[in-house]
Amino acid sequence: MAEKRKTTRMRKRLKLRYGVRDATSLAFTENFSDTGIFIRTTNVMMPGTALLVEIELPDATSVICEVKVMWGKRVPGTLSHLQKGGMGVMVTKFLAGEQAYRELCRGVAANNPRAEKA
Repeated sequence: MAEKRKTTRMRKRLKLRYGVRDATSLAFTENFSDTGIFIRTTNVMMPGTALLVEIELPDATSVICEVKVMWGKRVPGTLSHLQKGGMGVMVTKFLAGEQAYRELCRGVAANNPRAEKA
């Protein structure tokens, strides 16, 4: 399958909460870009699902955004430490913290010459 991403993904683990109406489920980022995030979780939602995501940045700033699930990979909880399971989401709208998120993306890319180029 051909790679469809056109942006560089930065690997960084950030704590986040997500949910359909309220951001209540705890998860972590695996990688992210200006337009999308890979959320590492065992609670994978169906593609097309709209979610609310709240990301906690290292400086304690909260980024709140609406996302759309683009794909998911389910992995049993007992294998989650061995295999990468979760879902890829596309950011559709920022509700708070957009500037801080964009600055983080630029900062991580500048400090990581081996960012995943896609």
